[in-house]
Amino acid sequence: MPATLFETVLVANRGEIAVRVIRTLRALGIRSVAVHSDADADARHVREADEAVCIGPAPARLSYLSARRLLDAARLTGAQAVHPGYGFLAENVAFVRACADAGLVFIGPSAHAVDVMGDKIRAKQAVAAVGVPVVPGRGEPGMSDADLLAAAAEVGYPVLVKPSAGGGGKGMRLVTNPATLPGELAAARREAAASFGDDTLFLERFVNRPRHIEVQVLADTHGTVVHLGERECSLQRRHQKIVEETPSALLDPATRVRIGAAAVEVARAVDYTGAGTVEFIVGADAPERFFFMEMNTRLQVEHPITEMVTGIDLVAEQIRIAAGRPLSMVQDDVRLTGHAIEARIYAEDPARGFLPTGGTALLLAEPVGDGVRVDSGIVEGQRVGTDYDPMLAKVIAWGPDRAVALARLDAALARTAVLGVPTNIAFARALLAHPDVVAGHLDTGLVERELDRLVDSDVPPDAPDALAAYGLARLAEAQPPGPVVDPWDVPNGWRAGGSPAPLVWRVVLPGGGTTEVAVTGTPTAAAVSVDGGEPRPAAVRAVGDDGRELLVTVDGRSRRWWYARDEATRWLGAGGAAWPLAQADPATRDGTTADGVAEVRSPMPGTVIAVHVTAGEQVTAGQPLIIVEAMKMEHTLAAPRDGHVKDLLVHTGEQVRIDQVLAVVDTDEPASTSTNRETPDA
Repeated sequence: MPATLFETVLVANRGEIAVRVIRTLRALGIRSVAVHSDADADARHVREADEAVCIGPAPARLSYLSARRLLDAARLTGAQAVHPGYGFLAENVAFVRACADAGLVFIGPSAHAVDVMGDKIRAKQAVAAVGVPVVPGRGEPGMSDADLLAAAAEVGYPVLVKPSAGGGGKGMRLVTNPATLPGELAAARREAAASFGDDTLFLERFVNRPRHIEVQVLADTHGTVVHLGERECSLQRRHQKIVEETPSALLDPATRVRIGAAAVEVARAVDYTGAGTVEFIVGADAPERFFFMEMNTRLQVEHPITEMVTGIDLVAEQIRIAAGRPLSMVQDDVRLTGHAIEARIYAEDPARGFLPTGGTALLLAEPVGDGVRVDSGIVEGQRVGTDYDPMLAKVIAWGPDRAVALARLDAALARTAVLGVPTNIAFARALLAHPDVVAGHLDTGLVERELDRLVDSDVPPDAPDALAAYGLARLAEAQPPGPVVDPWDVPNGWRAGGSPAPLVWRVVLPGGGTTEVAVTGTPTAAAVSVDGGEPRPAAVRAVGDDGRELLVTVDGRSRRWWYARDEATRWLGAGGAAWPLAQADPATRDGTTADGVAEVRSPMPGTVIAVHVTAGEQVTAGQPLIIVEAMKMEHTLAAPRDGHVKDLLVHTGEQVRIDQVLAVVDTDEPASTSTNRETPDA
């Protein structure tokens, strides 16, 4: 491919998709320009681009969502084209037009295609006109609540209420009872207006046991449109995808041909150019029947799995098409080989309701191996905040068949570690191991139905091993280098005239609670006890020269643990799970001190947006104290018991860490000397 497609391309995005686009630009010999907010000044995409431009402060509306600042950056750096990635302004018709007005090539479809497919009502009308089946429903523009109530009675329950603008599940409501529809319509309109600035709604009949099947299409400016097979995206939580695969285990060869041809017709209906994805809903009970749902006029998060089975670089094809070149293939050239599966890695905590997390990536270990690919947006040492989407990376595995691909992905996730930032890796492994997932019996409700089971199985059963590793790591940290001369200097509990006294730590467990870890001996000949259990013979040694990996042996069984420190917290990781373990205050057990004082901790990193109490104020159990916001999610922290606010350690507008103590509630009578500390201790 010639290197003169474009000389310079600006990547109007961040994170793993910006890194992904930059990789192809480099391979094509095209100069890449990254953009970044103040919060992303040291991000991976900034480091990997040929040039980078700061476009504003952390809030996305003042940086990544500012068309003016993006276009200014393009002019400043001499870019001829803009690649939007996905999210932010990738499907914003005003931005597509602004690029054209500025003389820049938008690497994506025309404004007309974005405009039509961005309006779900118009999109359904356009595809129905070319004979592609759509879900029965009503979607005339400007339908009132009365119109929608009448339409629901006509279509039949259950119905799915959807906003005409936007996506990502925002504003969507499943309604099974006619009595609840008026309230759901009001809530859907509010959410749609807040998210997209448009409260227009439509409704569809809900398909029983729905499966989400999407088809990747490519279309050039010379009239060629091809599809690259389908992807199964049914493993979702709250309409957000978690795991995707290709091909779908549901479709037979004949249906695969029909759904691919339908996707091509959808693209032709709007004179589509570039890479796009046509999404269909398919009933698990009737897989031969599929219905158009929507078209995403951009690259999808899950595009790597299509690349893995076709060998086609979708970003390279996007660039070729935008430069006016014909596609490098026709439909008969497309070959789908093997099976590929992708898992998204998010900075979130499944055990805490999937609240966003954050922190510094103290240690980053990414898997390698046959058929394994990682698309990542972070580097070791990078700070992960809560200003943007919490997706950090994607782990993708290919195999000659589905069983091998599943096994390779699970093994790859087991070799993945992000210490310093709690993630969903262990949850993803639990989901992949679910019997229905293994069997390919999927639908969009599976994750929600099995959520409690999945979150429980996400918590690794090897807590005693992690705690033993913690104690042995503490012992190794204290071991002085070189030969020991004075036994009083040896951190093994040695004492004159008796058996060794153990070194004992009370450790705070993830999610709350404490336990004790006791160790005696030396790193090479130790005994470890967890939670008062019998001491077990143990040893620990560093693997490699950097101390990032420890080989821990307990009862003759050895296991490798990733290891990192962050202030008072020791992070241990194995099998995709991570354990942040810290030493507790000696007087504290389960978050409450012996004298009845309870700590109120932040369940996520974020910003304090409201403080409802003052120091010394009497409170009752369940009374709202503080509200923390992250990723547009608000979390209210309530008083854990009756009492008074002994200490208030934060103020409105303050940034807080996960598990940071924000307030202390005491059951005793307040002392007259109680004071309000307006800022937390350093």
